[in-house]
Amino acid sequence: MGFDPEKPSSVSLGQVGDSSSGGISLVNEPLIKEENHHSPENYSVLAAIPPFLFPALGALLFGYEIGATSCATISIKSPTLSGISWYNLSSVDVGIITSGSLYGALIGSIVAFSVADIIGRRKELILAAFLYLVGAIVTAAAPVFSVLITGRLMYGIGVGLTMHAAPMYIAETAPSQIRGRMISLKEFFTVLGMVGGYGIGSLWVTVTSGWRYMYATIIPLPVIMGIGMCWLPASPRWLLLRSLQGKGNVESLQQAAIKSLRRLRGSVVVDSSVEQVNEILAELSSVGEDKEATLGEIFQGKCLKALTIAGGLVLLQQITGQPSVLYYAPSILQTAGFSAATDATRISILLGLLKLVMTGVAVIVIDRLGRRPLLVCGVSGMMISLFLMGSYYIFYNTVPAVAVVALLLYVSCYQLSFGPIGWLMISEIFPLKLRGRGISIAVLVNFGTNALVTFAFSPLKELLGAGVLFCGFGVICVVSIFFIYFIVPETKGLTLEEIEAKCL
Repeated sequence: MGFDPEKPSSVSLGQVGDSSSGGISLVNEPLIKEENHHSPENYSVLAAIPPFLFPALGALLFGYEIGATSCATISIKSPTLSGISWYNLSSVDVGIITSGSLYGALIGSIVAFSVADIIGRRKELILAAFLYLVGAIVTAAAPVFSVLITGRLMYGIGVGLTMHAAPMYIAETAPSQIRGRMISLKEFFTVLGMVGGYGIGSLWVTVTSGWRYMYATIIPLPVIMGIGMCWLPASPRWLLLRSLQGKGNVESLQQAAIKSLRRLRGSVVVDSSVEQVNEILAELSSVGEDKEATLGEIFQGKCLKALTIAGGLVLLQQITGQPSVLYYAPSILQTAGFSAATDATRISILLGLLKLVMTGVAVIVIDRLGRRPLLVCGVSGMMISLFLMGSYYIFYNTVPAVAVVALLLYVSCYQLSFGPIGWLMISEIFPLKLRGRGISIAVLVNFGTNALVTFAFSPLKELLGAGVLFCGFGVICVVSIFFIYFIVPETKGLTLEEIEAKCL
């Protein structure tokens, strides 16, 4: 039988030990750090593309679902265009369709917590691709409402697994010089998928049973993603972690890690791959990764600090108003007299293109400027835009240009900061032995908070008014800036092992 580097064998586990203690200390460091104490990693650009591209297809499928569903709900409620007898759906039914994948993603995050470190990042993405495929087929072919929701949930579980495993796989396989760019490009693919979903949805929205075609259109993509992930090697850091902790044949796992590194970096590291693997092993041992992690360690020492950083970022990412601002976008543009304002799909495409451009800017500059400067500047811009938005609804509702400027500024600044960098930071801040569980908690917080904000927005708007609500989001942005400045470390240019050693 051939050796499967991702199949654990029944070898006794390493002894459980305490992780290095590191409380949460206030970090007050320069926003831009120039020093870098390790030599750059050699890599081939062509070899670095596939380990990013195939996981990023999962992010594109996530974004596509958001865009396509906004159009599908219009099609499925139409008596003439839905092509079904159960088109007379209540607002609750439509809400279930819209949020079905979100609740599936919550389930996927819980599943990832239990199995991610056992099956590995690669197999988790293969499973996600399979669930994407089945979910899309079931949704597109659904004969009744209950089957439609089942398909949405299955697709959502794939989303949860992808948003957990994709940033982790990319972070563990990308060279440190371009890690930030690669993970930010994953967010670019998410936005690209949203724009594609809006665009393809607008093509099918006037066709009978168009909602079925919207979901069927992307069926080939999870197939490509699954085949690509089967072809890619396992993460070398995951293999070395298994080796250090005695979860398999040590020599075979280390040889598999060397082969994996050679495939991921290309021919330029053939001669130095053994040395690089030995360096990674030494760094992992020095920070205590050779000891089996316990569940309680997630809430202790360095992992508690990582969880505070990652959980805080994804929490603030959602409660600074991103879902709510986009909810108001059509009415703001319509008030300003935009001709496209009569067509919600075109408005969504317009904002999606802006998000795409600004995410592209973040991708270009993130490994040059660093994480903290972009976060501080971007969230500061979000704060200004939210106070402007609140002022419009309270004082300046006869000057729609104020709201339009605030909306465009908010979307731009979000895509420069929380949009890509939130996912980047959670993928690189956790210690390796607890990375799978730590990221699953962060993803659970992300989707859970998203669901809560989406649910609570309408009641809070009626209770407080839109102006007060947006000003409240602005105050949360102020809190976010302090959190970023004093708690979030700069990880630009550091290897994952150096981040654990120096930042936690």
